[in-house]
Amino acid sequence: MPRDKTINHEKIIDAACKEFLEYGFQDASMRRIASECGMSASGLYKHFESKEDMFAALVDPAINGLYELYHELETENKNALETIESDALWSEQSDTVNIMSYVFDHIDEFTLIISKSQGTRYERFIHDVARLEEQTTIRYMKELKKAGRKVNVISRKEFHLLVTSQIEAMFQVVVHGFSRKEAIHYAETLDKFYLSAWETFFTK
Repeated sequence: MPRDKTINHEKIIDAACKEFLEYGFQDASMRRIASECGMSASGLYKHFESKEDMFAALVDPAINGLYELYHELETENKNALETIESDALWSEQSDTVNIMSYVFDHIDEFTLIISKSQGTRYERFIHDVARLEEQTTIRYMKELKKAGRKVNVISRKEFHLLVTSQIEAMFQVVVHGFSRKEAIHYAETLDKFYLSAWETFFTK
């Protein structure tokens, strides 16, 4: 990409982020974004095919990074099964603080996803993360069984609702404008609340 086009692209990204944060996706104006960049609205479409493509360019890297983090944490938890004692299994396998830290490393992007994405495919983000959480937890349960750890059976419907409620609770910090410090403390509180519950459901 030529240097001048790269500069224009960066200007558009910055202006689009401000516009979407202020107005949300549905009410964001391509004309205002173009004006902020000193361009015509038609000029924006040389960089992005649609307003949603522009929104996607802002949030997709953060989402992909979150999914990569999930897979890294899943691998770490699996590898740790051999060394963690049964009575410390849940207290030492918490990922909430790590995930929360990542979210606040990309807080503008997650504000767009959680609070400003109405009218885009990202409205299902919470559902998608909950589904990922379900899948990783189910795989973890299977690894526990392979390792000879006790695992109880729970209704898949109930499991789905419980996981979804936990993910929704985690992202409420974005909705309510928590500071990073407040959010990390809240993540620790969530762990105290949910981990003991998961331990009771699955192993007692």
